[in-house]
Amino acid sequence: MRILTRSLLGILPVLALAGCLPSGEDELRVWMAEQRANTKPTVTPLTEPKKFVPESYLQGGGVEPFNQVKLTQALRRDSTQVASNAALIAPEMTRRKEPLESFPLDAMAMVGSLNKTGTLTALLKVDNLIYQVRVGGYLGQNYGKIVGITETSIQLREIAQDATGDWIERSVSLDLQEGKK
Repeated sequence: MRILTRSLLGILPVLALAGCLPSGEDELRVWMAEQRANTKPTVTPLTEPKKFVPESYLQGGGVEPFNQVKLTQALRRDSTQVASNAALIAPEMTRRKEPLESFPLDAMAMVGSLNKTGTLTALLKVDNLIYQVRVGGYLGQNYGKIVGITETSIQLREIAQDATGDWIERSVSLDLQEGKK
């Protein structure tokens, strides 16, 4: 124990003297002062703002936005469009829905056709069940009426809303899916 104490007492003054030596911090302070003195900040000048030139209002050359004739024409055009939309969808709203109208068209697959007493009948697979459909029947969620059946496809007339909310008619076909399980 005494040897350990003596060796510690011998090392302690050496360590105390080592802490008094210059640490290089002075060199760092000198270098920082030089950098501050030699570095000049560069500021890019702002560009002059564009001059605003007001336009004069020429009342006589423009169209009056609240002209009674224009408003009447716009209202008449809108009312005829609403009436044609209502006439297109009204019969569909009053009839009784058929079972296959609760399924979207992409969930249906035409898997064949039959010729029953001279009338072509299509075979549809929906939820692993086979349905027979004829011209005049309805399919899908967009009021799709079957307007034609061939051996390889079913033609439908759908009434759907476009992006503006107006009801439009469109033609859709459901093609034969060979080998679909």
